[in-house]
Amino acid sequence: MDKRKKKEELIRLNRYIAGSGLCSRREADEYITGGFISVNGKTITDLGTKINRDDNVRYKGRKLLPEKKVYLLINKPAGYVTTMKDPHAERTVTDLVRNACSERIYPVGRLDKDTTGVLLMTNDGDLTKKLTHPKFERKKIYHVHLDKPVSKADLYRIVEGISVDGSPVPVDSVEYADPDDRKQIGIELHSGQNRVVRKIFESLGYRVSKLDRVYFAGLTKKNLPRGKWRFLTQKEIAMLKRGIY
Repeated sequence: MDKRKKKEELIRLNRYIAGSGLCSRREADEYITGGFISVNGKTITDLGTKINRDDNVRYKGRKLLPEKKVYLLINKPAGYVTTMKDPHAERTVTDLVRNACSERIYPVGRLDKDTTGVLLMTNDGDLTKKLTHPKFERKKIYHVHLDKPVSKADLYRIVEGISVDGSPVPVDSVEYADPDDRKQIGIELHSGQNRVVRKIFESLGYRVSKLDRVYFAGLTKKNLPRGKWRFLTQKEIAMLKRGIY
């Protein structure tokens, strides 16, 4: 094996540990500094350590293996918090997928407790970064229910760009979701700002009574009942990794 190939295989130790499904990267750092991790029989306490993927990594003597990547789509219902653990929450999205797989998966991004719709969960950290980092700008479509009819003038204002938290939010398109009910709006955007859809309408004097994400980065909730989940197809996984949406 040439030196270039060998160098390319080096990864940070905390990343390898987290990728095994044992814990998060932050917890992995604590295990390393605590002296619980060994590589090829030698205890490692240096957080900057890099290893080869075929090195023998152990936690308290137990060998850690690279974890199989899992990609799971949920049609999130209202009332569930998008987090791994929350002592103050009655229900979290992890409750919906508790028996789905043995791997430790986590939500990609966040949906508010009362927001429903498309939510991806995975243990693929690299893909998660690509889907959530602002520079990648993945497309999202929401079905919004408001407390009163939305005027055409306000639709134009939204497309022109509403400022949220001091920054203008580009919106790709916005239209009436139901021609007979102007309290229902479809909005397409790429922004990843927190609660951005609610803030857009609140800034114009509307209150969002229901918010449903129907599309995220090429994924939809078609044929997936509320509260249910399914594994992604290989075609969907490849599409996400190519980043074409």
